[in-house]
Amino acid sequence: MGDVTPFLWFDDSAEAAITFYTGLIPGSEVVTIGRYPDEVPGMGGKVMHAHFRLAGRDYYAMDAGPQFPFTEAISLYVSCADQDEVDRYWAALTADGGEEQPCGWLKDRWGLSWQIIPDRLIELIRDPDPERAHRAVQAMLEMRKIDIAAIEAAAAGS
Repeated sequence: MGDVTPFLWFDDSAEAAITFYTGLIPGSEVVTIGRYPDEVPGMGGKVMHAHFRLAGRDYYAMDAGPQFPFTEAISLYVSCADQDEVDRYWAALTADGGEEQPCGWLKDRWGLSWQIIPDRLIELIRDPDPERAHRAVQAMLEMRKIDIAAIEAAAAGS
C-alpha cells in the first residue's frame, strides 16, 4: 500500500499558506510547486499541485476555488512542549484574520483548523486521579488558548 497523505484544497492561496506554515513550523519545507498553465481559464499560474512537509510529515495542496471551504471536521494538531510554544503558535496562527476557538482550537486566516495543545494538558486530563483529571478538563473547557499554569492550578484544586 502507498502512503496516506493529507491533501488540502485552498480557494486561491495555497502558496501563501504553505509558505507561511513551512516558515512557522521547524523541520518544514516546500518540496515542489506545480502551476496551472495559462490556458486553464481563471487558474493560470495558480497552484495546481504542491508538495510540502510540516515537521517532516508530507502534505499536498492545491488552489481549486471556493466550492469546498475547510471545516472543523479536520484539524492539524500541534503538540507543544511548553507555554512559550503554545503562545508562539497561537499568536502566529490567529494573526491577520485567524479566529480563536474553544479548548485550544483556532482557525487560521485561510480557515484551516488547528489544535495548539501543550503536552502537559494531556498529562493532566489523563491523570490517574479522576478528580484531578476532571478539574483539568473543566478548566480547559473555559479557555480558548490553553494556559498551562491555570490548568495545573485547577487540577491541584487551587
